[in-house]
Amino acid sequence: MVGAPLVRRTKRRAHRKPRKITSVLEYAQLGWASCLGAHPLREGGRACSCDRVGCPDPGAHPLSPAWQMEATVDSALLTRRWEHNPDANVILPTGRVFDVFDVPAVAGMAALTAMDSTGLATGPVAANGDRVLFYVATRGAPEDEDEWWSCHLDCDPATIEATPGLRWHCRDSYVLAPPSTLVTGAVVSWLRPPDGRPLPDPLRVLDLLVDACE
Repeated sequence: MVGAPLVRRTKRRAHRKPRKITSVLEYAQLGWASCLGAHPLREGGRACSCDRVGCPDPGAHPLSPAWQMEATVDSALLTRRWEHNPDANVILPTGRVFDVFDVPAVAGMAALTAMDSTGLATGPVAANGDRVLFYVATRGAPEDEDEWWSCHLDCDPATIEATPGLRWHCRDSYVLAPPSTLVTGAVVSWLRPPDGRPLPDPLRVLDLLVDACE
């Protein structure tokens, strides 16, 4: 009987949701900048914590229009921000340290299986609702503009027009990172968490994703 309360406390801790600031500070140690994201609302008649009426992407966008300037790895600043807004989702800008390939879940899981079978290092991989996100080394700013596009800009790559559902987050874009909360109540989570090892070559990963999306 003496050990029963400890068991109950341990179970409660095991089911506790991870604090977002904990993940944010871990990303900062990797050199990944973060900024505050809007979060879903359950009350009040609105789906998103932002001020926009009829937000088209509730809880899945930066809180500030100046998100690119506000994204930082400064742990003290990040801690203050999330202390004031602990429910804020986590936004990671892309095209700085990493790019992200964003594909439908079925294609993403098929590609993940193919990578495992060939021995290709997957790098970090996250599940985001009905999407799977592959973190890869950034292409930076290629001289050939056709080599990149941002899914948050009104442009598409001429070379990947026949690949439905594939999005490439690079410069001027961002992704919603674990453990952010989706409007469905689900939580963005790591399938393969970052471990500090070099990120995979984006073009090698892209070849597999294109095959999986076709």
